[in-house]
Amino acid sequence: MRIGEIAALVGVTSRAVRHYHHIGLLPEPGRRGNGYRSYSVRDAVLLARVRHLTELGLGLDEVRDVLADEAGRDLAEVLGELDADLARQEQEIRDRRGRLAELLERPVGAGEPVSPGLAALLGTSSAPHSPAAAKDREHLALLGTTAMGSEGFAALQALADDPAVLALYERLDALASAPADDPRIAPLAADLVAAVPGAVLEAIPDSGPVVTGFGEALLADYPPAQAEVVRLVMTGMTGVTGGVNRRRR
Repeated sequence: MRIGEIAALVGVTSRAVRHYHHIGLLPEPGRRGNGYRSYSVRDAVLLARVRHLTELGLGLDEVRDVLADEAGRDLAEVLGELDADLARQEQEIRDRRGRLAELLERPVGAGEPVSPGLAALLGTSSAPHSPAAAKDREHLALLGTTAMGSEGFAALQALADDPAVLALYERLDALASAPADDPRIAPLAADLVAAVPGAVLEAIPDSGPVVTGFGEALLADYPPAQAEVVRLVMTGMTGVTGGVNRRRR
């Protein structure tokens, strides 16, 4: 048989057969006098086995392991690993669909794909009239993809519509055009740190300097006086979380 004939017989493309030759998965057959490959029935049996194994989901390296006697791995072992991997993928898909179902039941804004904990927080709190509070919601959406877990968001939920917290946002709004040495900065930062629930502090990882990487980018998102408040809050919260983590150890 020629390459097109064996490919048609097994149900693959001639290109796939050439690729299997190129990677050493399928031995090169003998050639006729005119230079064309000449495939035997045994070649077709081997090619059919490659097709069946790939259709089961095995990668080509795994197929090679199954086909090579010296690899020391039998088909049952490889298929067992494949089954475990498929089970893991199924669980991941179930988890993702569960998260999508929560977002569809409780849309946030324009359907922003946030975590379930954050969706619960933003979905139950009223839309903020404070520019600083609105910016906080955007930052929380970003944190929802990082280290803060659902426990931290659950603790914040109690603060979502707290009049005292809204008053702190109004004080922060008042600093929008103030200089970085405004005397209102330090007292506001202290009050903000004091308002953060302990569960939120425990959800923040205790890891190195605060104003690096994300911290610097976060501060750049605020005007000078507000940025100084945020910097003092980040520093103050780091000191508190460091004490919390030391006590837990």
